[in-house]
Amino acid sequence: MPIAWLQLARQRVRFLVALAGIAFIVVLIFMQLGFNDSLYTSSVTVHRVIEGDIFLISSQYKSLTAKQSFPRERLYQARGFNGVESVSPLYLRFAKFKNPITDQKFSIYVIGFDPAKPVLNLPEINQNLDILKLPNVVLFDRKSRPDFGPIAENFEQGNTEQTIEIFGFAARKGYRVKVGGLFSLGPSFGVDGNLVVGDSTLFRIFDVNSEMIDVGVINLKPDADQEMVLKNLRNHLSEDVIVFSYQEFIDFEKDYWKTRTPIGFILSMMLVMASVVGVVIVYQILHSNISTNLVAYATLKAIGYPNQYLLSVVFQQSVILAILAYIPGLAISIGLYDVVQNATGLPMEMRVSQSFIVLIVTIVMCFASGVLAVNKMRSADPADIF
Repeated sequence: MPIAWLQLARQRVRFLVALAGIAFIVVLIFMQLGFNDSLYTSSVTVHRVIEGDIFLISSQYKSLTAKQSFPRERLYQARGFNGVESVSPLYLRFAKFKNPITDQKFSIYVIGFDPAKPVLNLPEINQNLDILKLPNVVLFDRKSRPDFGPIAENFEQGNTEQTIEIFGFAARKGYRVKVGGLFSLGPSFGVDGNLVVGDSTLFRIFDVNSEMIDVGVINLKPDADQEMVLKNLRNHLSEDVIVFSYQEFIDFEKDYWKTRTPIGFILSMMLVMASVVGVVIVYQILHSNISTNLVAYATLKAIGYPNQYLLSVVFQQSVILAILAYIPGLAISIGLYDVVQNATGLPMEMRVSQSFIVLIVTIVMCFASGVLAVNKMRSADPADIF
């Protein structure tokens, strides 16, 4: 049986405590990665369901949750370019939603479009386009956070006559609308819930200028060269709009949350700190183990074992600790992911690639600690000890 394993298992209580400490670090790393992934995934939830090839946004655009509008005429100018098949305006606003039970108001995200030109690739919405054509009728996101009240539950139980009150941010008086259906989209770090409305209903709620839109959705003809259309639009449209491909639109949003918001920086910093703390904890474990077995290492040196062999023992211990601690850490993290997802509605999914990355990070972390800890063993001199 390898010496590395015998030394670790000789004191079972210390060994189990060491595994618990490293497993805790594994859980921390998993949770930080999960929160990071949840931030960037949820930030583009709406982007991923918009059905378009090219997108027009204001040159002042920062993120989809920050209102920046541009003239509708830019979208219609784009309609005249070769390769463009259709264009559709998309309106995005925050409103105050009055909980019908508590009368408290909570911020909700309102997505509006012309039902005759659907732009969202969600079957539940597209099946209810005729409902959205009716005045003052909305669709409610069943995955919205509970703050808004039992809207979805009541509708699913047959109460199809629910009336809710919405306040535009500048409005003192609420606007009453009817819940005509449900859909599933989900919240994000910046959005607690969602409503989908027809554009005519949106104009009534917010009393806004219909000539200003938030996102222009462009669909291309099947044989169109997307790169050529992008180039032409960028060269000929006014500088008050930016032209994005689908992937560029998503990447821009993720970059905003990653580099220009405090939450992105904080989550990244916490991930680094968790790794550093992990190195320190494993170093203390290995250093303590080496100190306890210093006489044994000196004896091995005295009978002719080279330093390289003794170093390999420490590194074997690092790998054993990493793998054995990773297993319970992974199991606990899977359970915590479910808890967080159920509590917040944010997407927290354990992916195979993510679990593999954490395993590699754990092994590297333990190896780094081993490199720091072997200095104690190198100093083990048989002449000094005996």
